[in-house]
Amino acid sequence: MHAPIRVKEFDKSVRNKFNVYNSLFLNLPFQGISNVGMLIPLMHHVCEKGLSEGKDPQEILDFFFSMHTDLKTENEKIDFMFRVIQYVERQIVLFDSVEDAAFNDIEKHSTHLSLKDFFHLIDGKKHEENISEKLSTFGTRIVFTAHPTQFYPPSVLDIISKLRALITDNDINGIDITLQQLGLTSLINTQKPTPFDEAKNIIYFLRNIYYEAVGELYSKIKKNIQNSEFDNPNIIKLGFWPGGDRDGNPFVTAGITMNVADELRMSLMKCYYDDIKNLEQKLTFRELEGTIANLRTRIYPTMFDPSKTVGYEDIINPLFQIKAILIKKYNSLYLDDLDNVIDKVKIFKTHFAALDIRQDHSIHFKTVEEILRKAGVINISLDELHKSKLISILLNDEIVVHPDLYADELVKDTITNIAQLKFIQNKNGEEGCNRYVISNSEDIFSVLFVYALFRWCGWEKGKIAFDIVPLFESMAGMKNSSEIIKSLFDIPEYRRHLLERQNKQTIMLGFSDGTKDGGFLKANWSIFQTKENLTAICDHYGIKAIFFDGRGGPPARGGGKTHRFYAAQSQKIANHEIQLTIQGQTITSTYGTKEHFIFNCEQLLTAGLSNNFFAKENAISNESRQMIEDLSRISFEKYTALKNHPMFLPYLENKSTLKYYNTANIGSRPAKRGDQKKLEFKDLRAIPFVGSWSQLKQNIPGFFGIGTAIQTLINEGKSDDLKRLFREVPFFKALMQNSMMSLSKCLFELTSYIAKDEEYKDFWNILFDEYKLSKEMVLFISGYEVLMEEEPVTRSSIEIREHIVLPLLVIQQYALQKIEQKSKYESTYEKIVRRSLYGNINASRNSA
Repeated sequence: MHAPIRVKEFDKSVRNKFNVYNSLFLNLPFQGISNVGMLIPLMHHVCEKGLSEGKDPQEILDFFFSMHTDLKTENEKIDFMFRVIQYVERQIVLFDSVEDAAFNDIEKHSTHLSLKDFFHLIDGKKHEENISEKLSTFGTRIVFTAHPTQFYPPSVLDIISKLRALITDNDINGIDITLQQLGLTSLINTQKPTPFDEAKNIIYFLRNIYYEAVGELYSKIKKNIQNSEFDNPNIIKLGFWPGGDRDGNPFVTAGITMNVADELRMSLMKCYYDDIKNLEQKLTFRELEGTIANLRTRIYPTMFDPSKTVGYEDIINPLFQIKAILIKKYNSLYLDDLDNVIDKVKIFKTHFAALDIRQDHSIHFKTVEEILRKAGVINISLDELHKSKLISILLNDEIVVHPDLYADELVKDTITNIAQLKFIQNKNGEEGCNRYVISNSEDIFSVLFVYALFRWCGWEKGKIAFDIVPLFESMAGMKNSSEIIKSLFDIPEYRRHLLERQNKQTIMLGFSDGTKDGGFLKANWSIFQTKENLTAICDHYGIKAIFFDGRGGPPARGGGKTHRFYAAQSQKIANHEIQLTIQGQTITSTYGTKEHFIFNCEQLLTAGLSNNFFAKENAISNESRQMIEDLSRISFEKYTALKNHPMFLPYLENKSTLKYYNTANIGSRPAKRGDQKKLEFKDLRAIPFVGSWSQLKQNIPGFFGIGTAIQTLINEGKSDDLKRLFREVPFFKALMQNSMMSLSKCLFELTSYIAKDEEYKDFWNILFDEYKLSKEMVLFISGYEVLMEEEPVTRSSIEIREHIVLPLLVIQQYALQKIEQKSKYESTYEKIVRRSLYGNINASRNSA
């Protein structure tokens, strides 16, 4: 019922509108070639026809240039291709704007549950009280990262916002002028952004969208609960990684961290100042004027001077005083407006978003080793110490460290940063920066090194106001996680630390690197099992487990339909909070407008509630668990064989865009860990790894091994069991549907020419065969006629995006072919490849 209506609404409000507004692109003011807009549809037709006939990109574009243009020289053709890239980039911006403008009209026909819907579904007084009780303690934390998949400068974000509003109003003239402005405005960075630039880009969303959206959502929650005593500002928390995440990014220094913390606080004060000014214009009553004016005056200097701060109590207490007088003497006039400001102050306090610190375990190892060497405890290596002796030193030895004692810059910065975190907490409040995440946690020392570093950098025992968060992201890390956590809980000193942290242990699970390491099905199932095991251990020790998921945009990095994933968690997984990273395009595509933000936050909340009230539906029988285990094992074996294939890394290096991620001005972080010239799989960052497969339109990490695994069980006579598994186990169905999204974005015809390459043809055919098999198998067990059959609107959106970007994809492959042929314009073709990355990433919205 709902799906056909939503599809009709999508066709009317998105597809048709886009086609109309797209015609305006014919007059966009591109310099040099006036008819580029007229040639794009023709070029698309030639590309589509050529690929269907098995032609390679070079054949296709050479035919297009000779038959449909007067371009003769290679320079002219190159210039034309750059213009096409510019054109396609802006088509994508237009489609994004049209789709975003239609969001409310499409979602009103959705079957997704809002909080209000959920309350109606769970009718009865007893259940209402249970929901209220659950929401009083439940929390969500959306943590924004700066990973290099979102790169529009603020000027372009402003144009996009303006365009979205004009489309909503059907203002043709305004759209025409704005598209012309867009045509003349650069969409990309002229140089690599610094970590501080990345932070400011995300702070743009905090100030312009999330500040008001969070307040509106919290007000909505309170109205739905209809409980005057409800007070849980922690139900919506925002986290922040730009400027704090130094894992693999040498440009994030202690100075950058401090500057970002200041910028977050000062940006929040600007929001508070505007709100106080608005209140001042409404609460024009004698007994209130002085208090409001004093508050405004106190906040003003903190907006611009990082040395000036104002405490949370100094903001909230005057507001409480104003509220009391307003109720008592002024008929509660504008009370809702005042309450809205009070709620926002309770939520954001003096930090806006909590700045997390993250660093790789190997850096802490290096730092501890250097400190103990300098202190004379060891001569050269930590290996000189027995495990029990090292643990005793980390827990008990008093060592005074100072950054100037050490020559290594990374060691100095690590010490400087940990020491300065006290000052950040003094300025932004403890909640403003109180989590330290350790990447690549694979043993007990990942946590104990950080505990010791805090002590040695000036934090007293029992007063370390930081959660130490191990990040398990490799198969080995997840396998060892239970023993690591159990061993930590058996250490009295660490238990006392947890007691100071309200007996909570936050544990982060890495979907991105997990999938890179183990493949799609193995990683997701391992994380699911790891959460169940760790929940049981935490329950046994009386510790509250909080899981923090490191998720990217696409299914291959834990993305896809996120709410569906959380709604399908089992009863055996702790459900106190939903915490996840949001990054890159997902910030703009899923949380880029106030409407998107509120809708998707509600989905997270209802997903968390579902696990309490519909837990039986998510139960997985032992028989089903064994089947998922078998599928996971077989797919892992298939994926591991692929990783170990001698052509795996050469294929990525020589046939994909992998090496161009590092030279594009997308993000500040290098594309791989370390500075070794030789490419090692372990050093590859998940974003360029997954992104390179996406640019190839092969999406290997999002499905590889699934087809072989399902076929193996079918050959064992388990067809009906697999169909039942898809039908009755929400977790498994969610995984398969997310994998279908990866499969639906594949276009192997684009690279079919590699099947004729003597060096790479066998490897390419391995990829293609598994793609065909996986598509066949997921359709078989689901009973679908087409991929993503239950998601026709998302499927239609993907189809249009893939249609728009096709000429750009062919141009990218054409350029890669020219580079391989050692063209005398090689450096220019490399620029084409780098430039094409942007449009392809944006078109997919969750490609990396």
